[in-house]
Amino acid sequence: MAIHGDKDLIIQVPLTLINIMTMVRTTYYVEADAPIAKVAKEIAAEQSTGTWTEVAAEKEVHEKLGAHVVSAEGNTVVIDFPVEIFEPDNVPQILSVVAGNLFGLGGLKACRLMDVDFGPLTKYYNGPEFGIEEVRKILGVYDRPLVGTIIKPKVGLSPKRTAEVAEQAALGGLDLIKDDETLTDQKFCPLEERLTMVMDRLHKVEDRIGKPCFYAVNVTCGADMIVERAERAVELGANMVMVDILTAGFSAVQALTDEKIGVPIHIHRTMHGALTRGKYGIAMPVISKLTRMCGGTNLHTGTYAGKMERNVCEIDASRDILRKPWAGYKRVWPVSSGGLYPQKVRENLDCYGIDVILQAGGGIHGHPEGTTVGVKAMFQAVEAWQQQKTLEEYAKTHKELAGALKQWGPSQ
Repeated sequence: MAIHGDKDLIIQVPLTLINIMTMVRTTYYVEADAPIAKVAKEIAAEQSTGTWTEVAAEKEVHEKLGAHVVSAEGNTVVIDFPVEIFEPDNVPQILSVVAGNLFGLGGLKACRLMDVDFGPLTKYYNGPEFGIEEVRKILGVYDRPLVGTIIKPKVGLSPKRTAEVAEQAALGGLDLIKDDETLTDQKFCPLEERLTMVMDRLHKVEDRIGKPCFYAVNVTCGADMIVERAERAVELGANMVMVDILTAGFSAVQALTDEKIGVPIHIHRTMHGALTRGKYGIAMPVISKLTRMCGGTNLHTGTYAGKMERNVCEIDASRDILRKPWAGYKRVWPVSSGGLYPQKVRENLDCYGIDVILQAGGGIHGHPEGTTVGVKAMFQAVEAWQQQKTLEEYAKTHKELAGALKQWGPSQ
């Protein structure tokens, strides 16, 4: 639908009725040639009871289910949707309303869904089975951020070699090891064989150093298989599963949570850039809210210093959405990942604090003395931050960190 014409395409809901209805409030960033107030009304119409022209219909349909423009100023449009228009426990349907056809409207130059107040719908979602407190209790770690890694090379290793890399990482005292988002059940590294080999090595390391380590095995697959695959992984000893939430769908995570699979769910946001970057799309805070509602324990939210494009305001918002009290849900972990290594630790912890997972791939495995030493260097960077010392100062008595500084340059 193009933005055109002079008539409003939605019947405004009387204020007296608005006050007694429960609304889901949405906020959009919008650019268009037409006046912003007119564009806002057309978006509200398109996403609820209207269309591009007037259609004979009963007035009460519009009054009950028509969206209401709360405000339209500058580039910000706020729209209320009556809760009755949603199937409340159906995320695909909810997104079809708040993030549906509007992005294709011909008269728009930009349109991004910036925020959604899911308050009226949160009671229909269980939230996470495991949160920050539960994970800390399992690990016995209470006074520092968690440090994790990704198996590298991210694809191509055999199950045996994957398990060897995991063992070397765990020997450094690591808290979490995860599959890459592209590794699921390929022939060169079958999931079940990989999982059993990795967990066998991790149990031996735990016996040796006295500390457990999570392995987030990637169970991402189609809706018809994901619960079965995750439950099979748990049967084989998995202590954490991982889901690519945007490719599998939010409902995939919701299904695992509703089944109470009994382990934390690590959420990767692969493909998020298609939604969170550019003039059209969905901002990361909305994805963060849906992830917590549906049951994710950990969610990649970006780095304050790293290799990926970043929007600091959105990282701040996502961090707070995951950790602040909300709807009775458990607090969950933001994950800082993407080009992370010891020299990037301070800037990230200054902004995240200790309730974060620092997920370093090349920044651990790329250490000149190997993976185990790379893990120790990351922990030493955390210790330096906690003790308010520079990396250079701390490296004088910590050779692993000194090796990282020599490899990747001075702290920044």
